[in-house]
Amino acid sequence: MGRRCRAKICFLRWGNDMTEVKYTPPGHLIYGLDDTPPPGPAILAAIQHILASIVGIVTPTLVIGGALGLGEYVPYLIAMSLFVSGVATFIQCRRIGPVGSGLLSLQGTSFAFLGSILAAGFAVKGRGGTPEDILAMIFGLCLVGCVVEIVLSQFIDKLSRIVTPTVTGIVITVIGLSLVKVGFTDFAGGFGAGESFGAPINLVLGGIVVATIIFTTFQGHPMLRISAIMVGLIVGFLVSIPFGMVNFSAFGAGPLVALPVPFRFGIDFDLGLFIAIAFIYLITAIETTGDLTANSVISGQPVMGPLYMKRIKGGILADGINSGIAAIFNTFPNTTFSQNNGVIQMTGVASRHVGYYIAAILVLLGFFPVIGSAFLLIPKPVLGGATLVLFGTIAVAGIRILATEEIDRRRVYIMAISFGLGLGVTLVPDATQNLPELVRQVIATPITLSGLSAIILSLVIPETADHDTPSEEPAATPAE
Repeated sequence: MGRRCRAKICFLRWGNDMTEVKYTPPGHLIYGLDDTPPPGPAILAAIQHILASIVGIVTPTLVIGGALGLGEYVPYLIAMSLFVSGVATFIQCRRIGPVGSGLLSLQGTSFAFLGSILAAGFAVKGRGGTPEDILAMIFGLCLVGCVVEIVLSQFIDKLSRIVTPTVTGIVITVIGLSLVKVGFTDFAGGFGAGESFGAPINLVLGGIVVATIIFTTFQGHPMLRISAIMVGLIVGFLVSIPFGMVNFSAFGAGPLVALPVPFRFGIDFDLGLFIAIAFIYLITAIETTGDLTANSVISGQPVMGPLYMKRIKGGILADGINSGIAAIFNTFPNTTFSQNNGVIQMTGVASRHVGYYIAAILVLLGFFPVIGSAFLLIPKPVLGGATLVLFGTIAVAGIRILATEEIDRRRVYIMAISFGLGLGVTLVPDATQNLPELVRQVIATPITLSGLSAIILSLVIPETADHDTPSEEPAATPAE
């Protein structure tokens, strides 16, 4: 495995695979990976990590709950997302046996699964399923699916032929683009808004949130940049109050304290719906590799050799196990968060012992569903403004990965066909209605279809034409 750096981007190679990470010289760390900060600085650093990540932890649950009509269960689901995030962060930082990276790496609910989870939820809902049936199916699929990542963790360094930057970039881009519809629906008022859908006030509120996020992001203060999404939500929320869009009577309607109950909604399984979920676990393993590599660079740790590979395998293994714990305790798959890499840079604190404080605070927050009900007060257009930006940045992350490679003729056709098929089933969902049910469930999911297409085409189209770009096509020879 070799490493080469260009400008501020560092690429790590495994054979033909190349994982992109942001390159930052380690600089001077106040507390290194194995240092033990005093409680005061440790708690302060932990709070900053939580502030940078809490919106990312709870937002997938808000989106899924709103889109699938899970109603009264959403506060509990949010509480469980915080609880499991704490448990998962402890496992990732502590490294229990072979499980965990041993880095200061915060875990939280993954955005990557939103598309496939919503597809499964809508399928169950279309059959007349109740919210309990929907959640039982989702958690059953995710529990079985985590085995995929657990197995992959032990072979991640041998998958360069299948999991290339082209495949990963295509899938991540399609994930972001396919979710934009969900974000923009909330932007306009949300599912079930009726006649108020698309009302000018909704669009104005969403626009204010987007403008606030942009303004805050480009300020000089690092903490403001990290908290841009939260600041946008707060500003949008405050602006919406005078327009009567916040129903405070709904706050605290549920129990003040709730204990985690394993398999509260039961579990169910459907093979057709499982394929899309399983495929995202493959992509999540690659994303986790990138996050942990970036974390290693920022923390001044090696990014080559047996220790580095041990951390990568342990981190991905923890990712899979933590997603299994999430399914057991009624929340959605977990993954490493990249937000905390920025906090490490800002604070100069890379100590994994800070992760124990983060974990304890998140677990404590998870015992109080009232925190989840507070997030439900956010009007849909405000939430839509934030998620629109978040989903758009997911697509941009995929494009950045694609841009790390030369866009030759081979990759042009892999990307064109994969994007065309993946976005095609999103824009024209009725195109697959006459296919057998099992086949339709598999290929009607844009993420699965585009990912499978990219993998198959990458294996089928020979690499001998890698440098034969469209611009280098020979000109037609004039007839003599």
